[in-house]
Amino acid sequence: MILLILAAVLWLFIHLGVSGTRLRDAAVARLGEGRYMLAYSIASAVSIVLLVLAWRNADTDYLWAAPDWLRWLLFLLMLPAFVLFMASHKRNPTAVGGKGLGEEPRGIQRITRHPMLWSFAIWALVHVAGNGDSASLVFFGAFLITALAGMPSIDAKLARRHGAAWRNFSARTSILPFGAILAGRNRLALAEIGWMPPVVGLVLWLALGHFHRAIFGVPAVFLT
Repeated sequence: MILLILAAVLWLFIHLGVSGTRLRDAAVARLGEGRYMLAYSIASAVSIVLLVLAWRNADTDYLWAAPDWLRWLLFLLMLPAFVLFMASHKRNPTAVGGKGLGEEPRGIQRITRHPMLWSFAIWALVHVAGNGDSASLVFFGAFLITALAGMPSIDAKLARRHGAAWRNFSARTSILPFGAILAGRNRLALAEIGWMPPVVGLVLWLALGHFHRAIFGVPAVFLT
């Protein structure tokens, strides 16, 4: 468990203590964008391998057992996670270093400017709540913290880089899903999202639920 905690701390340091902070800006100034991204990619890959290996070999204690109704709720929560993930690949400035910030927010950006991170946050939360053991709490909790804390971290990085373009974009979008729409700063336009993200998300949701045991060795969270 100690190795798992250390691996989680390393993961969090790389993704929150460096990426999106002024430490990253200093590293880019010294190394250049290309060499920094290479070093960051290698460090990230190494940290996730260490995290997975430590999780698989960690001693764990069961802290709670999720009741059947909660397992079904967690299963249902994974559907919007898949849809958000699929929708995040289309015109997503917060995932591509701010490219497209000067354009009108469209599609999933009207709902949240961080659809990919919300998909990871939901996935991690589902597995923390559904597994109920100490090793999963550390492992999936690290991803949950990364996703949730990564949203304001990315916002801060883009604000430093893009100034007025970022202020205009952030004024018409929100971190919290539907926040800008409920505040009257944007509107819901489902047609802009298209049919592919919800259809592919639904197919992936059903497929992973069915094949979860075959792929990962354990049944999906909603199967008891």
